[in-house]
Amino acid sequence: MTRSPTVLKAGTRPSSLALTQTRGALDRIESMLEGLTFEMVPITSGGDTDRTTDLRESPADFFTRELDEALLKGEVDFAVHSAKDLPVPMPGKIDWFWLPWQEEPRDVLILSKGRKIDDLPDNPVIGVSSERREAYCRNRFPFAIQKNIRGNIEERIAQVDRGDYDMLVMAGAALNRLNLQDRITEWIPLEELQVPEAQGYLAITFREGDERMIALRNLFMHAVIFAGAGVSNKELCTMATLRAIRQADICLYDSLIDKSLLAELPPGAEAIDVGKRCGAHSKEQHETTKLICECVRQSKRVVRLKGGDPGIFGRLAEETEALEALGIPFRVIPGISALQAATTGTGMLLTRRNVSRGFVALTPRKSGGALARCDGEMKNKLPVIYYMSIRAMEPIAQQMMADGRSPDTPAAIIYNAGGEDEQIFKTTLGFLPDHVQKHCIKQPGLIMVGETTAFGYRSDLGALQGKKVLLTCSEAIQQKAADLVHDLGGRPVQMPLIRLKTRYKKMARLAPIGSYDWVVLTSPTSVRCFIELLKKTETDLRTIPRLMVCGKGTADELKPHGLYVDALPETGYSAEGLLETARNEIEPDDQILRLRADKAGPQLAEDLRKLGAEVDDYIIYENEPITYDEQPDFEIVFFASASGVESFIAQWGFQTLEDKTIVVIGKPTAQALEKYNLVPDVTAKEATIPGAIQSLAEHLCAVRICS
Repeated sequence: MTRSPTVLKAGTRPSSLALTQTRGALDRIESMLEGLTFEMVPITSGGDTDRTTDLRESPADFFTRELDEALLKGEVDFAVHSAKDLPVPMPGKIDWFWLPWQEEPRDVLILSKGRKIDDLPDNPVIGVSSERREAYCRNRFPFAIQKNIRGNIEERIAQVDRGDYDMLVMAGAALNRLNLQDRITEWIPLEELQVPEAQGYLAITFREGDERMIALRNLFMHAVIFAGAGVSNKELCTMATLRAIRQADICLYDSLIDKSLLAELPPGAEAIDVGKRCGAHSKEQHETTKLICECVRQSKRVVRLKGGDPGIFGRLAEETEALEALGIPFRVIPGISALQAATTGTGMLLTRRNVSRGFVALTPRKSGGALARCDGEMKNKLPVIYYMSIRAMEPIAQQMMADGRSPDTPAAIIYNAGGEDEQIFKTTLGFLPDHVQKHCIKQPGLIMVGETTAFGYRSDLGALQGKKVLLTCSEAIQQKAADLVHDLGGRPVQMPLIRLKTRYKKMARLAPIGSYDWVVLTSPTSVRCFIELLKKTETDLRTIPRLMVCGKGTADELKPHGLYVDALPETGYSAEGLLETARNEIEPDDQILRLRADKAGPQLAEDLRKLGAEVDDYIIYENEPITYDEQPDFEIVFFASASGVESFIAQWGFQTLEDKTIVVIGKPTAQALEKYNLVPDVTAKEATIPGAIQSLAEHLCAVRICS
């Protein structure tokens, strides 16, 4: 039985631009989410009916108020706006986010048809609608007469054409979306006229707490990363934090970090000081929390970089709880704190056999900066952590209760803390002995007793809702897949099931690379092996022939090495798509070197020979299975190759996949499952690692919205 599509009503202004850009965005979302359709509901705003008020003096919600009212009344499910029209602050009970697809942000100059800038009179009349455009025109055209201009895009252009104005300034994005690029006289460089950050973006507003819209938003959110920078020494920053910094769009950093870490940010990334020093705060805590929530809703990769460890006197809870309230995913990367630097780093060890079996760490400060009590009674209420204590759980509980702790005091047992197989059991002090009887887990664990154990991060946020995703791909691409899963709110379980074994020695008889017309590569792994081959043979990159690949993921793997493809399929990233491309590119008698895995098979080489080419088909690497003692705990499994499928089933059987969500990168991997009567739940729309993880996110999003 086919399920009826879920229909959501989208409010939009009635102008041709608003209708066009809204329909374009909705069509794009519909193509991503099966079973979901949208109905546009035109709603006239005050800015549409009032054609006399100067936009430089108009209220902040001039173009949004009526849509907000319809939204709160339930007449529409959400509204689509030009992002720069959103008021600051937003009205109460309304949530929002930007869509990530930015149109050209620059402004343009428009004259009547056939005229050029040189044709302007000495005192041209220029239509302006903002203070920044007014300032630009005053600087470039000092003798111009500036006048307010109103109306939709077509009406403004008509006013220029009939001579009411000699020229006007407007956003190029509007002209592009309406296919009016031919009316652009000149693009204004960004260095001459800066534009609002929101220009070119579309935004969606919805009622606070609408789970359907939160699910949709999660498709376009990157999980906020709270990262410990370590103490004031770049060398004490972890690899995980460094990797996060290198991928950030915006970094909100504390005062006590090593500022040289900011040099690791990618070009164009923004760094904002939100640090707090005694008596001097660059931003108050509520301002920092608000900024985090705003930046992530603009589809930016946000890193909140905290000195030391984020969870030790770092006000972490206030910031994560704000994200939890919005349903936005986040990830916390611990760091090396001053506690470790001042003790382990100096020899004043906190634990020393026969001297100290533990320590107390606290601050004398309370909220507002006043001094708090630090007496024995207060210390007895602090959380206590027991290391190497699992087998002593019962006597520990008895001793703490004998010392006055209530049996109802919250407690937790944490196994393999920080690992992919971390397990947390919440209980109370009085029931700790019962845990020993019910569970016999042979892993390292900690016992924690105190009120703080009643808290914890929400684990169901993001498009992947905190689900454990087993990544079976080779080690070379594990980190990329894991980063994407983290980004979308999932929990990666990294367990490569295949190992790549190169065959460089067997390729010694290979003809010089320069003797070929084409090199054909059909996977990112084959690219990595190819690059390694070039290094081993000390090949001059200038002698490399034309490169043909099967898809964008393979092409992207070449770019860091200064190599760019000459041919790849526009769509259908597969061997079939590559063959179709080859029909238009390869000449008879072309010499082709095809490099592949042992499992890929010779069929592509045979098909290329049918086109009249001479093909050397070489196996550059083999896939070897990797075995494990135990099957991991997971809810979703991602297979990037048929070899991964075979390795999994050889170890744990196909029956273990029957109640799991299965994601595959393409047809060959799906065919490997078919032998066991298994059908993947998700096949990547684009046969790349990002394409597969994004397709999984879209699948789960559609299920949440349409169920």
